[in-house]
Amino acid sequence: MGLGKGISRLCLGTLALATMGAAGAQERAVIGTTPDGTKVESITLRDGSGMQAQLWTLGAALHALQVPDRDGKYADVILADATLDATLAKPQYFGTIVGRFANRIAKGRFTLDGKAYTIPTNDGPNTLHGGTRGFDKVVWDVVEAKPDRATLRYVSPDGDMGYPGKLTVTASYALQGDGTLAIEYRATTDAPTIVNLSNHAYWNLSGEGSGTAMDHELTIAADAYTPVDETLIPTGEVTPVAGTVFDFRNAKPIGRDLRTGSEPQLLRGRGYDHNWVVGRAIAKQPREVARMHDPRSGRVMTLSSAQPGLQFYSGNFLDGTTVGKSGRVYRQGDAFVLEPQLFPDTPNQPSFGSARLTPGKQYVNRMVYRFTTDRGASATP
Repeated sequence: MGLGKGISRLCLGTLALATMGAAGAQERAVIGTTPDGTKVESITLRDGSGMQAQLWTLGAALHALQVPDRDGKYADVILADATLDATLAKPQYFGTIVGRFANRIAKGRFTLDGKAYTIPTNDGPNTLHGGTRGFDKVVWDVVEAKPDRATLRYVSPDGDMGYPGKLTVTASYALQGDGTLAIEYRATTDAPTIVNLSNHAYWNLSGEGSGTAMDHELTIAADAYTPVDETLIPTGEVTPVAGTVFDFRNAKPIGRDLRTGSEPQLLRGRGYDHNWVVGRAIAKQPREVARMHDPRSGRVMTLSSAQPGLQFYSGNFLDGTTVGKSGRVYRQGDAFVLEPQLFPDTPNQPSFGSARLTPGKQYVNRMVYRFTTDRGASATP
């Protein structure tokens, strides 16, 4: 990409649009274009309490989130590229929705209603996060934009990346004024298909660009996890976490056991990149599945979801080649990812349940992020 194109895209970012709402001005701005000329927008959300979020229409991404620490100082707690050009040059799922099928499908193959389907492989022999052009790499339409919430939509045509059925997806983001960010993904189809959507935000509660997140203290409400093979596909086993490095039932620093060389599962994933078994079916209502505490800033984040699985990834592949929003380089362990979802490779492993979606039914994944501090107060001024 030439320098001239980069400059022209940057200049587009000055073309801001504002739509008045009951709570004030809702800010939208064109930040650039994709190689085919499609405009990419940013949308800024505010809830009146001081929390602020920024979305990008590329990948329906949560690009930034300002949250206060124990002293009331705000910081952006999400890692992301500094520019659109950087994202286009090297997509890394920063804050994006991932789908049609989040996580991995073994060998890019699955069978539905007796018919075999082949989808592109993009993670060794397997398919990751939908394939070579997953939902993170398309520009979403804005269907609603209010001061504190926005909804984006993408229609994935029948046969997109090899998946059957036309899938209509909405991604909604809302600041609720009480230290809460709610993300909700919904999907419908015109033919039987598979679907599994999640958000792939890279979190660091000390603030973006602040260095390692491996001292953050994590709790996961799960008694078991699913071990993986050498290509990070679940073996089909469901293994108790008791007595293993995967036991986060009581809070512990993420990095405490990462250098345990005797654990082959950590060697395979270069750290944590595994699915925790929160339940064996989708729950009726979201319940708390994880809690993260940052001792440095005092920020606390709880995550609630109704999904049966939680993929926890410890930022293993951040390799020092990405310059973030702060102008600082991201290195291994500088962030963590928590993805509520169905179990990886579910379409090929019947014991994991079903990823099937049929016409007339609706897929829903609601993720609720609640921010407080270790002083016990809500994350508001």
